[in-house]
Parts: sequence; C-alpha cells; structure tokens
Amino acid sequence: MPSRPRRTFMRDAEAIACSRRMNSLTLNRHTEILEILEIPQLMDTCVRNGYYEETLELTAYVRRLERKHSSIPVIQGIVDEVRQSAQLMLTQLIQQLRTNIPLPACLRLIGFLRRMDVLTEAELRLKFLQARDAWLRSIHASIPEHDPYLHITKTIEACRVHLFDVITQYRAIFSDEEPLVPAEGAAPAEGAIFHGWVLQKVSEFLRTLQRDLERGVGGRLDSLLGQCMYFGLSFSRVGVDFRGQLAPLFQRVAAEAFRKAVEEAVEKFREEMNSYTLISAPAVLGGSAAVPVPTAQPGTLQPPMVLLDFPPLACFLNGLLVAFNDLRLCCPIALAQDVTACLDSALGEVTKTILAFHRAEEAAFSGREQELFIQFCTAFLEDLLPFLNRCLQVLFPPAQIAQALGVPPTQLQRFGPRRLAAALAAGLRSRPCLGLSAPQLGVPLRVFAAELPPARCARYPPALRQAHGIEPFPLRVLVNPALRVLDTRLVTGPEGCASIHGFSAYVPRHWAVHVSGVDECGVPVSWEASGWAARIIQHEMDHLDGILYIDRMDPRTFTNVSWMELLD
Repeated sequence: MPSRPRRTFMRDAEAIACSRRMNSLTLNRHTEILEILEIPQLMDTCVRNGYYEETLELTAYVRRLERKHSSIPVIQGIVDEVRQSAQLMLTQLIQQLRTNIPLPACLRLIGFLRRMDVLTEAELRLKFLQARDAWLRSIHASIPEHDPYLHITKTIEACRVHLFDVITQYRAIFSDEEPLVPAEGAAPAEGAIFHGWVLQKVSEFLRTLQRDLERGVGGRLDSLLGQCMYFGLSFSRVGVDFRGQLAPLFQRVAAEAFRKAVEEAVEKFREEMNSYTLISAPAVLGGSAAVPVPTAQPGTLQPPMVLLDFPPLACFLNGLLVAFNDLRLCCPIALAQDVTACLDSALGEVTKTILAFHRAEEAAFSGREQELFIQFCTAFLEDLLPFLNRCLQVLFPPAQIAQALGVPPTQLQRFGPRRLAAALAAGLRSRPCLGLSAPQLGVPLRVFAAELPPARCARYPPALRQAHGIEPFPLRVLVNPALRVLDTRLVTGPEGCASIHGFSAYVPRHWAVHVSGVDECGVPVSWEASGWAARIIQHEMDHLDGILYIDRMDPRTFTNVSWMELLD
C-alpha cells in the first residue's frame, strides 16, 4: 500500500477511535452532562417558585463552571440562560419589597440581594428606598380625596404607621455610622441617601397637609393639629421630629379663616347700614331697658347689651364673635399681630361706612335722629371697641405674650415689643450703624436689631465687600437671641460702635454663626449668617452680655477715625 493512502487511513482511524472514545465517555457521563444541561431549566423553576436559596447555589456552581470552561460554547450558553434567570430573580426580589412585608422578610430579601452581588451597597440602599417608596405611594393613592379632612387624617395614619415601619426597617438593615456631612474633598456618605429620602417624605406630607388645609377642614383645625403634633412627636423616636414645621401651616390657615370671617362681618355691616334707619331701632326693640340681660357666668365675657339697640353693630359683633370662636380652637400666640392688624383694618372699614352713612343722611337728620346717631357712635366707641379689646386679651393673654418674648409682663406693658422694635429701627436709620441693641437705648432687655440696606452696602469698596462677605440684608429684630457658631475660623475686621463714637479697631470674629429667637411679635426667628452679617450679630450679642468691641480688639489697631474733625 502506498505511504500516502496509509497515512490517510491512520488519521481516519485515529479520528474514528477518538470519536468513539468521546462517545463512550459521553455515554458514561450522560447523567452528569444531562444535569448540567438542565441547570437553566432548574434555575428558572427555582426562581419562579421562590426557592432563592437553591437559586443562589446554582448560580455559584455555574460561575465555577464558567471560570473552568469558559471556552466551551455549551457552557457559555448555560451561563447566559442562568444570568437571565438571575435577572428575573432580582426583579422578583425588588417587586416583593414593593409590598407590605414585615422586618424579618425585609432582612431575608436584602440578604438574597447582597448574596447575588449585582448591586453596590449604595445601589442596594437606593433600590430598597425606591421599592418601599412605591409601596407607600400606592397606599396614599388609595385614600379617597373627596373629603379634605378624611383624606389628611387617613394620610397621617398611613404615614405614622407605614413610614415609621420603613424607617425602622432601613435602620435595622443598613448601618449609618458615618457623618452625613463628609470631610472636605471626600465623597458624600451613603447615609445621606436615607437622610434625603426622609426629608423628601416629610416635605411631601407637609405639602399634602397644606393642600388639604387650603381646601378646608371646617371647624376641626384643632383636632387636626393634635393629630399632626402626635405624628411629629412619634417620629422624634427615629430623629425625624418635624413639629416645628407645622406651626406656620396652621397659623396661615387660621389667619386666613379669621380674615375671611371678618371680611364677611364687615360686608354684612355695610349691607345693614344701607337699609338702616336710626328711628327704627329703638322703636322696634323698645330700647335697651326692655331687653332682659342674662347673668354672665364667672370667667366669661358678656357682650354689651346696649348694642341690641343698634342692629348693624350687633350683627357686626356677632360676626366677629363667630370668627373669635373658630380661632380660639387653634390660636397660637404668633397670630396676635395678624389678628390685631385684621381687626384694625376691619374697624377702619366700619368707621368709613359709618362716616359715609352720616354724610348721606346728615342733611335729613331730625333732632331725635341726630341724638340716636350720637348714641350709635358712642356705643361703637365705648362699648364695642373695649369689648373687642377684652376678647383679644382672652385669646392672647399678655402674660403668654410676655413669656414668649422672654420679658416680664410689667416691662412688656412699659416698653412694648413693637414700640421697642420701632425705636431700634429708627435708631439704626438715624445714625451710621448696622446694629443696635436695647441696652444701648437704656432698655434692660435682650433685644437687638440689625439691617444692611443695599444702598449702604454699595458704599463699601468692592475689595472689602469680597474679602469680608459684605451682603445686604433686611431689618431683623431678635428677642432673647441664642448664638451658635457654625464656622470656628476667626477673621479679623474693622469695627466701630455707636456707644464709642469716633473710634475703630480690628476685632477677630467667627466667620459664620446661627442666631435664633423670636421677633417683636413672638414669631420664631432663625438666621444663619456669614461674613459681615455674622460680625454684626456677634457685636450685638456682646452688647447684650455687657461686652464692648474694645474688650476683644487688637489694641494696636485702636484708632480715632474722627481726628480730622477734632483738628478742624
């Protein structure tokens, strides 16, 4: 046999023998090969039936196969199919987080997600919060909205129970030991994700509350305030006490409701005056002497019965009393100024209506009508107005206002917070200073005012404005202020003082501070300031503590800035 055909025969024989050995080996390993080929189907079955522990074991086994035999097409196909099943498992796990599940189930699901090793820790936190947030939104979407009071009470209940559970679950699963504010140049901490989410949920609740309050909850404002305050208090256990955010919302609603009721009373008074004739009132009612006066209960206010002789005044007072009764259920001290201003405006409109009535009817007045008109005005001035003042003192006791302002009632009556604020503002604008304290006016109270108008700010050289952070700010009055340093860096800058006129010196001050207190009306004030504004605040706070800038200055820089005037 020629050599070439013999070599071909040998190669074919070897190939046949190799193929036979491969077939024999395949036949001998048939069971093992079949098990490997069935892994994708088994994986899919485990995922769809929720056998996640077994699924993770299969996934780990396939990963080992891939590392050893990544070049085999069959193995690569199995790996691709297993990855698809793993993606299905990931979807199922996240979907289960979108349901009402207890903490143990959450721990189990997050454990599976961590073992899958497809999400970073930050991504896992984000996925958890997104899924739980979707579940919360579905609960809120199921609450009927036709009744604002029912909607907000159900929303409060849902948030108080379910949002609290989500926060508890998150804190049990994830660790947030790093500070929320990272060091300079460092990446934000993972805990900032949760902090931002909680702030978002509280903001959403406050927006819902504001929307439902504006839609109207009837006379149940006090009940709703109690529920909201309890809700905020319960969240203080997880560090999310937001009760301070509730007061402005309820104040605005209460003030708006009071304003509308007063406007309705004024409008009703105008209508009554358009059809009112002086001669008819005593004739119909028979004079005030014929009206039985009920016995006043101790501690209650009895409306002036003389107003019954004048129906427009009686109707006007009834309208105001309705407004007062609605207001007293939710009447924070901070509303005192708004309520007083609203009443002042209403009484001004009533006075204009009375004057218009007099101008229109004066020419036709008889002697009797002239006498009745004088009685009408006397009742308005000497009976209605003092009664309204007593009502205001019941709603806003002077002792409570004094306590909110942090001054004794005697000093409150003597100085008056608004009078003092006006005096401080006038003092600021009448002399070249940016801050003024009550002790500088001889008033022994912890009160100061500060203001930097844009026109005054523009007088500073641009280089100085940039170096010391000089920015304009409106008039601010703070009663019983408390100072907290935000930036401990000390920056030295020039200062003067109205108490030591004509001199200046360089004084080191902290770059940024936070000051809180109340304004002249008892409304809480919070002010974060930096640069020049922070310097002014620290200067005025020193005045309240009996300290002058010369006690902190660099004595080498103490200068008489009025020397030219002295030489002249």
